[in-house]
This record gives sequence, structure tokens and C-alpha cells, in this order.
Amino acid sequence: MNEAAKLRNIGPKSAAWLRQVGLRTREDIAEAGPVEAFMRVKRAGFKPTLNLLYAIEGALQDCHWQEVPDARRTELVSAAEAAIAGLPAPRHKPPAGPVRTTVLTADTVPERPDEA
Repeated sequence: MNEAAKLRNIGPKSAAWLRQVGLRTREDIAEAGPVEAFMRVKRAGFKPTLNLLYAIEGALQDCHWQEVPDARRTELVSAAEAAIAGLPAPRHKPPAGPVRTTVLTADTVPERPDEA
């Protein structure tokens, strides 16, 4: 049975993310806490928004995510930002080299053997 999908505020996509990081039941999520649950999803490579953080908190408090008090949202965001700051920096590809523009004129267009 998929309990995460039955939690208030948790839609199919969020439930799938939570399952994939090992949080399958309300008890699993409560034990991890909203910030750790959010961070597990983020560390797994998904791109959750803060709405997931609020949704998890709302699910644990059995209220709509928009009813999470502003003070609590601020606490959650501060804790998530601190946790995100502790993540390793993403690896980026090196920037591409300089771009050269070539202007073709009638004198510089190569001949094509198929146009003979």
C-alpha cells in the first residue's frame, strides 16, 4: 500500500519522489521530518520547490499546505537553506571556447561534387 500518496497535500509526483528516497509511510516522513524529507528528494537529483517542503509540513500537521503559519514557513526555509548550503557544489561543464563567425562569399564557397 502506498501511504505517502494518501497523505494530505502529497500528489502523485511528490509521493513518487518520497518513495524513491525511502519515505513510504507517514511514520517514515515524520521520523525524517519535513526538512530532511525535502533534502532527501533534493539530494536524489529531483528539483523540488519550497511548496514540497510546505506540503510535507502540512501533511504532518494535517492541514492544507497554505495554512502552514508564516513563522513556521520561515523556520523551514531557513533550515532548508542551511542544509542546501552544505551540499557539494554542482559540477558544471567548462564554458565553450570562443565562437568564430565565418562569412561565405561566392569566392569562398567550396565546390560540391554533387552539383557538377
